[in-house]
Amino acid sequence: MAFDGITIACMAHELQEKLTGGRISKIAQPEADELLLTVKSREGNFRLLLSASAGLPLVYLTGANKPGPMTAPNFCMLLRKHISGGRILSVTQPSLERILRFEIEHLDELGDLCRKYLVVEIMGKHSNIIFCSDTDQIIDSIKHVSAQMSSVREVLPGRAYFIPDTQEKADPLGITEENFTALIRKKAAKLSKALYTSLTGLSPVAAEEICAQASLDSDRAANSYEQAELIHLYRTFTRFLAPVRSGAYEPVIYYDGKTPVEFSCLPLTVYEHCRKETFSSVSGLLERYYAEKNTLTRIRQKSTDLRRIVQTALERNIKKYDLQAKQLKDTEKREKYRIYGELINTYGYGVEPGSKSFEALNYYTGEMVTIPLDPQIPVQENAKKYFDKYGKLKRTCEAVTKLLEETGSEVEHLRSVQTALDIALQEEDLVQIKEELMQSGYIRKRNPGSKRPKITSKPFHYISSDGYHMYVGKNNLQNEELTFQTARGNDWWFHAKGAPGSHVIVQTNGGELPDTTFEEAARLAAYYSSNRGADKVEIDYVEKKHVKKPNGSRPGFVVYYTNYSMMIDSDISGIRQA
Repeated sequence: MAFDGITIACMAHELQEKLTGGRISKIAQPEADELLLTVKSREGNFRLLLSASAGLPLVYLTGANKPGPMTAPNFCMLLRKHISGGRILSVTQPSLERILRFEIEHLDELGDLCRKYLVVEIMGKHSNIIFCSDTDQIIDSIKHVSAQMSSVREVLPGRAYFIPDTQEKADPLGITEENFTALIRKKAAKLSKALYTSLTGLSPVAAEEICAQASLDSDRAANSYEQAELIHLYRTFTRFLAPVRSGAYEPVIYYDGKTPVEFSCLPLTVYEHCRKETFSSVSGLLERYYAEKNTLTRIRQKSTDLRRIVQTALERNIKKYDLQAKQLKDTEKREKYRIYGELINTYGYGVEPGSKSFEALNYYTGEMVTIPLDPQIPVQENAKKYFDKYGKLKRTCEAVTKLLEETGSEVEHLRSVQTALDIALQEEDLVQIKEELMQSGYIRKRNPGSKRPKITSKPFHYISSDGYHMYVGKNNLQNEELTFQTARGNDWWFHAKGAPGSHVIVQTNGGELPDTTFEEAARLAAYYSSNRGADKVEIDYVEKKHVKKPNGSRPGFVVYYTNYSMMIDSDISGIRQA
């Protein structure tokens, strides 16, 4: 779920419990649009991260410290002057807006008690941190917004602070049934969009969840629903937001395998098929979720060049394959020319010179055929001409068949590299993939004198429910090493049938594998393949001694002739990683 009003309500509830009564002991500004406050409260010491980043605005408690610049920015110095040592009286959220309001009590220059407000607005590229007086006059902000930048509201020292109501959304915590149904019914957009564009703080994910719980089609136009259906939607909506009113939040991250796909502070039935991990605090959830997301994003960014090289080569080889397949199809008529030549030699003695064609019995099929002739040359020369065509097409067929096999193998290899790039989780994994591309000639090799990076990437290591060690190759070089160097003859080998993917090796130590281990290894093979996410994936498995590598084949390419197969899903959430 986006950092929406529901998540911020959960965060406000958590900060109210932990920070109320606490004193601000340190204020740092590690980034131009970010604050880090250290608060000493009765619950302990906390670091509060406030980020107004346009790309990723966040608010959460963190254990990590971030050093600030040697010279503190002006906004940081202003906050230190006013609220350093100040006591947090409350943390509130107006309505279900994406806003947190910190009420802070402190002593002024004369030693008198006074109050200030630190307002954090989590609004995408419009996010800001605004410092206000007790009369809601802006003292300063981490981002200044002039009239030239926004016609809606200026955020400058001396201006009055207010929450702009540009979208005329209703308060979801106070809306009545009558107003709700009237508001939704006048929308021509699909139902889910009508919800999140009409009500403050709802994200598209929350709107989809409300529709799902009400068993209503979220893609159907809102104004096409009957009054009774909208009343049912309102009651479902009210039940969905009940935990927000009571503070009974359930922070959870939903995973597709190891990939975090969504987080929420309320249960989401639309992700019930995913593995979920619950958290005791929304801060812990956000820190974990964005750390994992950032890791995946960073790897995606670093693999961009490799992906472009592979995609370009793949497109080129697919075009080449299609052209070669067309050439091969054109050679299919070669046998017709051979038969024409034979029939001319057999029956052509009776054909009149200058004839343009003649009919003869095809003794292979027992049918009469009409054979075209060139009237400018003798009949027997026509036979030679047809035999020459046959010979040329036969040679073309042999050559193109070999080229087609090579190109098909290259396409298969490049698709396997694409799958390896999808599997990569660390920079070390990309180093090994780059090495493979250099060996294949897609990347220019380094100068002989240049230092070669050390390859430290290792296969994934899992432990089955029965205690057997299972290893998964991350790329073709690791697949090759696992299968032909690590695995022993009686170990079991698994791979997704007819799809690029990892080799999975299960070490048997000479024992008999239980059925549960077979199924878990098959799930790993399904998950680490291009068929990840499919309801059922066909997996081939065989003892390693039956797996062979053809001479001169690409890394990771193997053949086997006796194997077992099973259909399995790609859910590896219950498999323990070592």
